[in-house]
Amino acid sequence: MNSGGTAVPDDDGLLASLRYLFADIIGDQDDATPMLPDACPEQLAPAVGDAIHSLIVYQSVSYAQLYVDRLKRFIGRRGVDPAMLAEIAQLMAQRMAYEDPIRIAQIKLGELDEAGRLPARSVDDIKRFRLDELIGALPAVVADPVLGGLDQIGWLRRNVSIRFSANSRFSVRRLKIEAGLKRWRLFSVRYGNERVWVERWLHMIDRSLTKQPKATMAVIQTATMIRGYGDPYRQGMADWHAIIDGLVKPVFDGTLALSDLAGAIAEARAAILPDPRQASLKRKIAEIRARVPATTPAV
Repeated sequence: MNSGGTAVPDDDGLLASLRYLFADIIGDQDDATPMLPDACPEQLAPAVGDAIHSLIVYQSVSYAQLYVDRLKRFIGRRGVDPAMLAEIAQLMAQRMAYEDPIRIAQIKLGELDEAGRLPARSVDDIKRFRLDELIGALPAVVADPVLGGLDQIGWLRRNVSIRFSANSRFSVRRLKIEAGLKRWRLFSVRYGNERVWVERWLHMIDRSLTKQPKATMAVIQTATMIRGYGDPYRQGMADWHAIIDGLVKPVFDGTLALSDLAGAIAEARAAILPDPRQASLKRKIAEIRARVPATTPAV
């Protein structure tokens, strides 16, 4: 995936991600459910607790602990009220439980009753993935050479339809195999990309609180640009990086004297079209930048 820019996660967040990655790989983790962060506002406890439980099911105890540790960065932080913290908590939980074939299989298995019996007749889900997305869910050591081969023959963006069904014992067995691949998820190309994205998003929130507090909620809500899978996911990711690299980061770096960053983000988002070339968005970003003088960052 072309990120459209170099991620700049803070060192603590990067080390936390790596620590929990290797904890899952070597099994060095306990089974205790992560605790709610200290000083977490009481009104947020149910939602944060639900997110912790969901991420344990999605991946593991240590993955849920990573969520808690990421959230701790903003608890008690000046300028972060309960509403803002709730938005960070909700959007981060959604992004950390990103949709991949493993996740869709998990959801489909959730249609079985408590005794594991098949539903009366559930509707099959047919999902369209890009080949690079399917391969990217595999461990990088396997995925990288395959992706290189697909790139050479021009098949990376080819779409493939996958049926997720719980209407027979055979299909349920297949779902269980697919869902069981979650143990390999943290080795995957996709997880590496998602980890870098979450850390960069959190880094931008952190910088906004320092550099332009009034824009922080707008920066937080840019996470809603990235959803689902396939081409819409890729488009959302590319559009997000275009806005961050073209407007947000330059403001924080002091090279773009934009006083109303929140308004600029909203204006740029309104210009987004389902266009892989991003012509409308790029034109709008250039237009916004042209209104203000460039500055030289302080040394």
